[in-house]
Amino acid sequence: MLSVNGLNQRYGESQTLWDLSLNAPKGKCTVVMGRNGVGKTTLLESIMGLLAVDSGEMILEEEDLVKHRAEMRPRLGVGYVPQGRQIFPRLTVEENLEIGLPIRPKSDRKIPPYIYELFPVLAEMKKRFGGDLSGGQQQQLAIARALVIDPKLLLLDEPTEGIQPNIVQEIGDIICKLNQEMGLTVILVEQKLPFARKVGDRFCLLDRGRDVASGEMSHLSDDLIRQYLTV
Repeated sequence: MLSVNGLNQRYGESQTLWDLSLNAPKGKCTVVMGRNGVGKTTLLESIMGLLAVDSGEMILEEEDLVKHRAEMRPRLGVGYVPQGRQIFPRLTVEENLEIGLPIRPKSDRKIPPYIYELFPVLAEMKKRFGGDLSGGQQQQLAIARALVIDPKLLLLDEPTEGIQPNIVQEIGDIICKLNQEMGLTVILVEQKLPFARKVGDRFCLLDRGRDVASGEMSHLSDDLIRQYLTV
């Protein structure tokens, strides 16, 4: 589904990604892991086009994303849930969801019914302002907003951060459902190892802007955890 090859990115004189490669198979959840500051969010922002890259390619179903501006990437099927959610607090839940409708075909510019089936709490709170929702509810809204465009690829940047445990469980169940029942490809940045193991099919470990190990989640060994994840 998505193949990242030889990706290099820098901020001014400081290089953040070094010849990074990542493979995210269709219909699977690939978890990007590593300590703070190793380039995980930078990778997602590069895929989304929010950061310019110096070199490399990002192939989504034979289309090189590098050739397309950020505003075109949702139209190519990339949905993005940034760290910190970034919902619009003074818009209602329904208005937040409607933001993605222009990406959909003109004949079908309405919120897909399955959104409210996945997130029933949002159906109950359609008319509430986003800023009035709890942190967990805002995270569900951010994920739902990304799904409105019917993406092929969903990027999630630490969706469990600062979220109460019962909502973390719900988000994990939803990611699994999106993968297994709906065939959606997910790239997830996650720090919580139990959550990553629950939802992830594959892992990719980053260290100092480089990919240092990847494979099936069952191959994430204790040695790799000690070397690249333990603080």
